Amino acid sequence: MKIRHIIGGAETDSADGATYDDIDPYTRQSYATVARASAADVDLAVAAARKAFDEGPWPRMGFAERGRLLHKFADLMEEHAAELGEAEGRDMGKPIAAAASHDVPRSAQNFRFFADHARLAVAEALPSDIGMHTYTRYESAGVVAAISPWNFPLMLATWKIAPALAWGNTVVLKPAEDTPHSATIISRLALEAGIPEGVLNVVLGFGDAGAVLTRDPRVDRITFTGSSVTGRAIAAAGAANLTPVSLELGGKGSNLVFDDANLDVAVDWSIRAAFSNTGQVCLAGSRLYVQQGVYDEFLSRFVTAAEAMVLGDPSDPSTSIGPLASEKHYAKVVSYLEPEKTGGATVVTGGLGEDWFVRPTVLTEVPADAPVQREEVFGPVVTVTPFETEDEGVRLANDTPYGLSAMVFSDGLHRAHRVAGALRSGNVWVNCFFVRDLRAPFGGVGDSGLGREGGTFSREFFTEPKTVSMRIDG
Repeated sequence: MKIRHIIGGAETDSADGATYDDIDPYTRQSYATVARASAADVDLAVAAARKAFDEGPWPRMGFAERGRLLHKFADLMEEHAAELGEAEGRDMGKPIAAAASHDVPRSAQNFRFFADHARLAVAEALPSDIGMHTYTRYESAGVVAAISPWNFPLMLATWKIAPALAWGNTVVLKPAEDTPHSATIISRLALEAGIPEGVLNVVLGFGDAGAVLTRDPRVDRITFTGSSVTGRAIAAAGAANLTPVSLELGGKGSNLVFDDANLDVAVDWSIRAAFSNTGQVCLAGSRLYVQQGVYDEFLSRFVTAAEAMVLGDPSDPSTSIGPLASEKHYAKVVSYLEPEKTGGATVVTGGLGEDWFVRPTVLTEVPADAPVQREEVFGPVVTVTPFETEDEGVRLANDTPYGLSAMVFSDGLHRAHRVAGALRSGNVWVNCFFVRDLRAPFGGVGDSGLGREGGTFSREFFTEPKTVSMRIDG
């Protein structure tokens, strides 16, 4: 199989013929050859997006017509759910059934939501002095550089593409090098849906291609999801051209379980938060803090549930945990289980599996300054720490440079609101995890990023707001 760039509506090889192998994490073998972009390929993609924006029909269509095409695009994604699910499984090792039944519908919903949101959103008419009328317009920004990560390749790519297209922009998408396949599939489906050539372009390759893309002065917006280190580099690249940047970066999510929590609910959601997608989730609740009164019972139930998870072939519907997404990432996760990074913590369950598998791992008695407690592991590794008082729990949860996600498990109404307000985090879930309302802002504080997307927050980023002040007294 050959996976190529899609530039200006055409599948293309790299200008210099460069390729690399796409490795299936389960078999650890190459299953496809991928075109590797150079600066020349990025230049062509930006030029195609620029032409489609400056001269093409897409930004000049009405919201209803753009929305009709985006809904058709979503329909086609759902029709190709099996193909997209297999691409996700082959690229990053996630259970294929889960990708097809969850990730694909969620991705299609991104397009449906933003298509409707753009059409229904209202602008402002501002009260003015007699003889004047002032109002606002939200106009397409231009060419959007979208750089998406490997952990949810399809879902997080569409989170960027959907609002950008809904508001009339054109896009150059650079997916992570390990997960190129679904990006090219949806680019072909966009063309089949009737979205004009050059509106959605895909360039494949490594960080050098992404660096060229973010430095290009023809790019009007940059949206990136990935590591905090790369995010800082992209922020610097955007600053050189005064290009607005939206960054959703790493996390080290806290999960507070209070002694008045429903433990059945807390254990179920905490397992999902820690180990879904093999722990390769920026929102993962990888730091569990459990109030002393329920600590022993919670830990016992949590360990039992972790040990019941099924590791295996992503194509097997019974599999709940696949391999880690790449050999490089496997080595990183495994390094956090070494004594110098656990600080001598107790491994209650888990540890290394075969090949690129790591079993759901639970650590206790972890020093507060241990790297496994402070740094983003991005794997199926969770630390469990007791606390006594509400204030202590909040202090422990906030003791991190990250601030993307947090969870609170409590049946106390006042406590839930009080603690949610005290947590330094862009997202707080109470008695649940990863429940999304696409109207709400999504993003983090500190090392977890810059800016927010979702609903009107996406509109603010992907448009140029304009004020029109009109004299009407003649």
